[in-house]
Amino acid sequence: MDLEAFRASPIGRLRPIQGHDARFDRPYDYFAYEPHPLPAAVELTATTQVTMSEADRALGNLNARVQFLPNPGLLVQPVLATEAKATSAIEGTYATLDDILTAEYASAFSGEVREVRNYIAAANQGLTLIDELPISRRLVETLHRTLVRGTRGDGYDAGSLRQKQVFVGDDNTPVEDARFVPVPPGDLLVQGFSDWERWINDDSIQIPLLARVAMAHYQFETLHPFSDGNGRLGRLIITLQLVAEGELKFPVLNLSAWFEPRKPEYIDALRDVSITGDFDTWIRVFCRAVKARAEAAVATVNDLFAYRDDLVRRANQEGFRRIGVEIGDFLLGHPAFSIAELRESIGVSINTAARRVAELEALGVVREVTGSNYGRLYLARDVARILDNPR
Repeated sequence: MDLEAFRASPIGRLRPIQGHDARFDRPYDYFAYEPHPLPAAVELTATTQVTMSEADRALGNLNARVQFLPNPGLLVQPVLATEAKATSAIEGTYATLDDILTAEYASAFSGEVREVRNYIAAANQGLTLIDELPISRRLVETLHRTLVRGTRGDGYDAGSLRQKQVFVGDDNTPVEDARFVPVPPGDLLVQGFSDWERWINDDSIQIPLLARVAMAHYQFETLHPFSDGNGRLGRLIITLQLVAEGELKFPVLNLSAWFEPRKPEYIDALRDVSITGDFDTWIRVFCRAVKARAEAAVATVNDLFAYRDDLVRRANQEGFRRIGVEIGDFLLGHPAFSIAELRESIGVSINTAARRVAELEALGVVREVTGSNYGRLYLARDVARILDNPR
């Protein structure tokens, strides 16, 4: 950590820390960065204001496109899967979308897939809880417990603010070479998180919503309140804020797909806020991401429904006239599925559902991926490819 740069920060201060680094079996005597509470106002350049307006407009177009659909909720689960894939990749956890989609039906899967599946579970949990709770410590700790369950982060302080000092950077480097050292645990972290919670729910603060979401994300990541999972959880909170405030009608904005290939820019933009006190640049980067991903989401929705319409057309040409829009819609919302799920969705007998699946196989639309006679699972790979296109 560049101590001289952080020492000159206008929006935080260095705190001396001491401890023992078990990795190298040696004591350390260093500094951690404590951010001041977020401000009640922020100066935005004209360029950033224009970018923010473009992002707002792109979100409005996305909301309109999704709400135009007969069943807008159809896309939520597959889009959450793609967000889970991208947000985990930022943290160095990689899994294919096919594995993520089929893991729900598997009796065993890799640790990487477990981490990604945990994100989906936490996202669904959060989308339910924000109807009852504000963005708060209670909510965030609950989601953290779900996020790290059964993973390397599932330690004694899972689901609670961290009780140990952490260091951001390569695991095999000493404390003094860490890229960033967040505030120590205890009273400083508890107070910092309390200030964040109060700020995020203060309706008297007159800052545009996208700027507030960007600033809240900066503060969360800078506090680094948990022992593991801060990046994934912080990006999930972005989605929850946008949905809770009505800015995003359905959680179909895959922001991490923009940040993942731009990871150095993303990390540097957050760090530079601490060093310079300049929120404007980070807010502009954030709004660029929102605009790009909202436009990409509209294009993905259009591609999915163009695929559905082409599927119905091809099915009619091949004489499979029972494969209509209803089955096409089902595939968009369930790229991986069982015969029983199709039966329940379209309200037919199990034998009829099996015939429809056989017809989809004959068309090359789905492929059986379990290789077993019982509990067969089918995957619509073309749907998965459309969802997985980062644009």
